[in-house]
Amino acid sequence: MPSLIRFLVICAIIAGGIYGGMVALATMVEPNQREMTVRIPPAKLKPQ
Repeated sequence: MPSLIRFLVICAIIAGGIYGGMVALATMVEPNQREMTVRIPPAKLKPQ
């Protein structure tokens, strides 16, 4: 039984680290905003 508890504790620590990393990335990293243009060929604008 102690090996099961040790395994569950290690899994919880790993999951907590991953969750903490995701929270840190979501709160500390700001995305860069920029304009985006998409060229549409004239053939797609004309209905056939």
